[in-house]
Amino acid sequence: MSVLALGLNHQSAPLDLRARFAFPAPQLPHALRGLREHLARGAAVAPEATLLSTCNRTELYVAANDAHAAAALAQPALEWLALQGGTSGAQLAEHAYVVEDSAAARHAFRVASGLDSMVLGEPQILGQIKQAVREAGLAGTLGSTLHQLFQRSFSVAKEVRTATEIGAHSVSMSAATVRLAGQLFEDLRQVRVLLVGAGEMIELVAAHFASQKPLAMAVANRTQERGESVAARFGATAMRLADLPDRLHEFDVVVSCTASTLPLIGLGAVERALKKRRQRPMFMVDLAVPRDIEPEVSRLNDVYLYTVDDLSALVQTAGEKRHAAVARAEEIVEQGVRGFEHWIGQRASVPLIRAVQQQAEDWRSAELRRARQQLARGADVDAVLETLTRGLTAKLLHGPLAELRAADAEHRAQMSSTVQQLFLRPGARGHA
Repeated sequence: MSVLALGLNHQSAPLDLRARFAFPAPQLPHALRGLREHLARGAAVAPEATLLSTCNRTELYVAANDAHAAAALAQPALEWLALQGGTSGAQLAEHAYVVEDSAAARHAFRVASGLDSMVLGEPQILGQIKQAVREAGLAGTLGSTLHQLFQRSFSVAKEVRTATEIGAHSVSMSAATVRLAGQLFEDLRQVRVLLVGAGEMIELVAAHFASQKPLAMAVANRTQERGESVAARFGATAMRLADLPDRLHEFDVVVSCTASTLPLIGLGAVERALKKRRQRPMFMVDLAVPRDIEPEVSRLNDVYLYTVDDLSALVQTAGEKRHAAVARAEEIVEQGVRGFEHWIGQRASVPLIRAVQQQAEDWRSAELRRARQQLARGADVDAVLETLTRGLTAKLLHGPLAELRAADAEHRAQMSSTVQQLFLRPGARGHA
């Protein structure tokens, strides 16, 4: 089997391009089936496929019978992804990465461990990968190879988090948001905060802001019940998403992160809010991909708009402890890669192992049948056993010894080494 990983992330593509390839969770089953159907055209066996889509990356993982088959899937996979994003394959190829086999495993393990994240060591990615694997399983596109790859990625990620302090030396997006707000406003206890959305990221932002005890905090969400639940946890009030344009002016800080495919906060709404605020500044953070806030808002005076890419500049640079944690984490990843390589190698040997076992069983059956016939004719038991064991030994040794005798000078040394490893290694001669 062979594995292929391809996609684009915050390092390879700008935010606006990444947004075109974001897959909302409800669309994943249909997308996965479509991807597999597209890749299966002309293939003898439909390949395995998994789709990972987060704020900072969209990646496809594909497994096929051999390296040639996997490599042949790279172009169709890129074409399918380009079609989903409404762009050309050439444009996507400029920002996409494609890795195979060991490199693909290494990439998956680094992603799961938070080594490839915008915020080093962030833990959310592991849950997102697990969700992607569950969706692929439900869609019927997750086979044994990708299942093994991701199970090993979970184990590697767990070891990285328990054996290193990689997560202790990073700043999360939520913490960076509050830190940036604190640079704009002298006292966060005097600001009013609006959180748009009610997902995991908004909950983290709410927790960080709540610790600063702002003057007021509100949660606006499409589903009222979910919004009320998050608001209640952090001492905030809930409001309807439909009321957002009319109440936007009430808030000094606006943080948005939803799964909407279209902007929720437009230029006009922010312009009207500024007029009502008499040009008092607004701090806005758009953590969504695709964007929740129209990019044109950043051009307005008295509005400070930041995206996920902007916040990456606030992530702490690596210090000595982080360097040590990263180095150890990379060692753990490499150990995981070697383990996966070994597993793949074993899988490749399975057909040969089965063929050898079947051949040995055929020889055993033939000799046993001959021995039983001799016993039925009254032959001496010891003589029959002698003949049986000699016959089995001759059959087992005939092939290797014939190859050794027939080998030319160039290959005789290699053949001799192979025969010694197979038959003369410690313990191979049995015990007295």
